[in-house]
Amino acid sequence: MEVETQEILGSLGDSVGRLNAAASLLERTVAWLEARESAISGDVQKVVAAVENASEPSQAEAELERKLRAAEEEIAELRAAASQPPQRRKTQAGESTQLLAKQGTGVEQIESATLDAALTGLSLEQRIAVKSRLLRAGALI
Repeated sequence: MEVETQEILGSLGDSVGRLNAAASLLERTVAWLEARESAISGDVQKVVAAVENASEPSQAEAELERKLRAAEEEIAELRAAASQPPQRRKTQAGESTQLLAKQGTGVEQIESATLDAALTGLSLEQRIAVKSRLLRAGALI
């Protein structure tokens, strides 16, 4: 019986040793968790401070808002301009100019000799282009 008692005491001593090891491990884990909790609460405080500071618009945000307002005003002006009826053409169409020129009204007619004297400084191609335009307009006799 004495052997059984010693075995029980030995196993009990081993169990107590393991319990002590487990208790010290639990104490270290609790200490680590407390340190982690304080670090996390510090991070939360930093985030809260950042959010509170972000409530004030930065200079970049103010600049972007100003540009947005300017773009919206320009869009409104363009929409207002698009809703107005188109303005009438202020120049005469080419066909009406030719008709007036053929009738001798609205456009002065130029003599060929006078035109040649005026165009002496131009190259041959440029003179031909000017004369052909005047002929099409009916301004050349």
